[in-house]
Amino acid sequence: MEEGGADNQAPLVKTEAGIINIVVKDQEGAEVHFKVKSKTKLEKVIEAYCKKKALDASTVRFLYDGNRLNPASTPAELEMEDGDTIDCLITQLGGGGDSSCRPGR
Repeated sequence: MEEGGADNQAPLVKTEAGIINIVVKDQEGAEVHFKVKSKTKLEKVIEAYCKKKALDASTVRFLYDGNRLNPASTPAELEMEDGDTIDCLITQLGGGGDSSCRPGR
């Protein structure tokens, strides 16, 4: 077997039949594992995660490599590899008020 070399193009997904394992991790560190095809839209992972955790998809945000995830993208488009992690964050509402607007100030 030949390793490395500039002429050898390694496949983006190195698992059988283009199936990879993706981990979705919440803010508390709890993980949910998914096996998906590299051409499957990530909206399916998002929907399955929200259903499993009883969450409304509009109340959570998903990040991959620090960037917000587009549900229409696929693992292949994002060059995801087996075992990659998607972070799930609960959307925070409020808390952004100007302190100068408080009474007594």
